[in-house]
Amino acid sequence: MLTHPETSREKVELYEENKDFEVRSLDAMCVNESHLEHNWVHRLKYLVVGILFGIVLVKSEVASWFRVQEMFRLQSFHMYGVIGSAVLTGMIAVWLIKKLNIKTIYGEKIEIYPKKFNKGQIFGGLLFGLGWAMTGACPGPLYAQVGLGFSVVLFTLFSAVVGTWVYGKFRDKLPH
Repeated sequence: MLTHPETSREKVELYEENKDFEVRSLDAMCVNESHLEHNWVHRLKYLVVGILFGIVLVKSEVASWFRVQEMFRLQSFHMYGVIGSAVLTGMIAVWLIKKLNIKTIYGEKIEIYPKKFNKGQIFGGLLFGLGWAMTGACPGPLYAQVGLGFSVVLFTLFSAVVGTWVYGKFRDKLPH
C-alpha cells in the first residue's frame, strides 16, 4: 500500500485501492486477502475441508429439508441448537483471534474491521429467511443437498447464483 503518493498516477492507484477496500468492507466482517501464490495442488485442502463440512452438514441433519421446516414451524429445537452453537463457536474464535493476535497458518495478520448496521441488512435478512423457509436450504447445505443427489435443489442453487449476480449488478441502487 502506498503511504505517501508522489505522482498523480500513485494517487489514482491509492484511491482505487481504498475504494475497493471500502466496497468490499460493506460485505464482509473481515477483509483479508492473502498475497501468497500457491500451485493448484496446494488448494486441494479447500476441497477436503469442503467435503468434510458437507459430511458434517449431512450427519447433523442441517441439510435436511424436514429439519429446516421443523425450525420455521417452531416444532423442534434441533436447528436452533446447531445454529446457536455455531454462533457461540464463532464468537469465541473471533475473541481469541483479537485477544491473542492470532495469525494465519502462513503468518499473515488477521484484521477484523467494525461493520456499521444499516436497513439493507433487515431487508436482506428477511429475503434470505423467506427463501430459506421456502426452499429448505441456505447456501452451505445447498451443496450438501446436491451431493446427496437431490436434483431439484439444482434449481435453488441456480436461483441463488442468479440472485447473487443480480445483487452485484444493482448493489449501488440498493439501500445500504
